[in-house]
Amino acid sequence: MLPNLTLRQLETFREVMRSGSISAASRTLLRTQPAVSTMIANIEKELGFSLFQRERGRLTPSPEAHYLLEETEEVLERMGRTVRTMAEFGTLDRGHLRIACHPAASSFFMPRVLAAFLDTRPNVKADLMMRASHVVEDLIASQQFDIGLAETPPERGSIKIETFDPKCVIAIPKSDPLAGRDFITPADLHNYPMAMLFGDHSVTIGTEKAFAKSGKTLNRRFVLRTFLPALELVSSNLCAAVVDRITATTSPVVGVVFREFEPAITSSVAILVPAHRPASVLTNVFNDHLREHLGQIERPIN
Repeated sequence: MLPNLTLRQLETFREVMRSGSISAASRTLLRTQPAVSTMIANIEKELGFSLFQRERGRLTPSPEAHYLLEETEEVLERMGRTVRTMAEFGTLDRGHLRIACHPAASSFFMPRVLAAFLDTRPNVKADLMMRASHVVEDLIASQQFDIGLAETPPERGSIKIETFDPKCVIAIPKSDPLAGRDFITPADLHNYPMAMLFGDHSVTIGTEKAFAKSGKTLNRRFVLRTFLPALELVSSNLCAAVVDRITATTSPVVGVVFREFEPAITSSVAILVPAHRPASVLTNVFNDHLREHLGQIERPIN
């Protein structure tokens, strides 16, 4: 049967070995001599043999005692490191975030959110993986990542979903007369060259419905997979584009202005977390941080 030694017993044994006597160890440990003697006797009883030779009130450690001291030092040091590390987890000074993000937010929005979060946390590590929204959904559902940001998926038992519905804006060349408007409608864009996403994207469907309802011609000049390239085309005076607000608020492209588009078209996004694995303290705090930044994108852009 393996001995059942407690950390307190190991700490007492270490101090007896360091100080060389029961009396000196008792003073350091702030315990009585009988209590320390009993603790050592209990250790020896658990081990099944003596650790010290007792002669005229003096303790002489056996070879086995020196071996146990080496092991005890290692165990107590490892436990001390563990306690310190767990304390750092609790204060968010250590940990690892695994984030999966859809393309619209991965180039600028999420890196900026993450950078602000990590600014005062130099020991926190992070993985930031860019994938299509349906892949982000699968990565979270399979519990491989801690948190995801993607276009809002259907309800799924393996994922917890928190949805945001920011309104899209219209990107217009800065030199265009329409840039002076507070808001822009399909009537203002009748037969105006447009850059749009693929046909079954929700923003494309919403734009098509808005033009059809107003009886105006939608001139689809460019078809793209993501919003960001559209802004380069707008900047070159080639077109306008209805874009999601995340792209608009973080884009570094110059020569483009953003105006509200009426009727409103939303681009629904969601924070995704695994449903069957408890989130770490660090993940929960980052989730709050991300939620705050998503709430800020509804502000006027320019």
